Amino acid sequence: GSVPVKGYDFNHGVDLNKLLESFLTTGFQATNFGLAVEEIKRMRAWRLSDEPILPDDKEELKDPEARKHVRCKIFLGCTSNLSSAGTRETIRWLLEHKKVDCVVMTAGGVEEDLMKCLAPHYMGDFALKGAELRPKGLNRIGNLIVPNRNYCLFEDWMSPLLDEMLAEQQAAAAKGEPFFWSPKSMIWRLGERINNEDSICYWAWKNQIPLFCPALTDGSVGDMIYFHSFKNPGFVLDIAQDIRGINDTAVQAVRTGMLLFGGGLVKHHICNANLMRNGAHYAVFVNTGQEFDGSDAGAKPDEAVSWGKVRMDAKPVKVTGEATILMPLLVAQTFARETEP
Repeated sequence: GSVPVKGYDFNHGVDLNKLLESFLTTGFQATNFGLAVEEIKRMRAWRLSDEPILPDDKEELKDPEARKHVRCKIFLGCTSNLSSAGTRETIRWLLEHKKVDCVVMTAGGVEEDLMKCLAPHYMGDFALKGAELRPKGLNRIGNLIVPNRNYCLFEDWMSPLLDEMLAEQQAAAAKGEPFFWSPKSMIWRLGERINNEDSICYWAWKNQIPLFCPALTDGSVGDMIYFHSFKNPGFVLDIAQDIRGINDTAVQAVRTGMLLFGGGLVKHHICNANLMRNGAHYAVFVNTGQEFDGSDAGAKPDEAVSWGKVRMDAKPVKVTGEATILMPLLVAQTFARETEP
């Protein structure tokens, strides 16, 4: 039968868990939030042991005990502003506790994570004037402020690492064993060297979770590679390794889920990897994009179904809203409530 519309009754006091649970029957985007919670719980709960053994299953996966340990591989996509904001701590927690299996970020998401280990970002205001901030060496990201000094500290820290990585590349070539860095392997090295448990990149390296960033040169890291190419040329960053890496991760998984915060590159890169396996079984999109302009960012999950990026029998959810509010709340209602790793 039909489900009645019913919101939270504050006569029962303030119970944030009950409030968020009531979203499912509140309507509009609150209901989509509740559906997203259910979708994430489905992708986390699934085990291969839930499925019947098929004749073409791999031999090692026909063992009932082994099937209990095969889980859905979760792809997490986050735009760079989510590292700039306090949602960085939520993303870091997910990697620290191995809640996701593969991450895609844009360049700013990587470099600002590392930069925050050297100096903080600060709260500002959306109304601060660019012409007043520029002479003071202050850069505005929405209502956040990043001083130029932070980028100087980042360059001082990273320049010697570029020398080191180039030397390793050249030494391998001299031995007849050519080696090139990829964005993923570079990010792991940076995470290892930052050696800071507040860092997303640190936990990606520590837990060997692939963090892909196909546009790693689109930001401060790219600026440094550019300047470095004049004083110490020869460093090569190979993106071909990583497209093989993310596509293989999707293709070789028994079942996949996508958790995408924001649009653009991170959304499409994960969706396209899942196209290689005829679509993800689970998907949650969180963004403010609209479909009227034909952008991939605003495309609803049903458009992804038409491309084979999401399976036809899936129950994907899009929550239209801003991720700094929705990401922590979704994690609070799902991953953070789990009683097993």
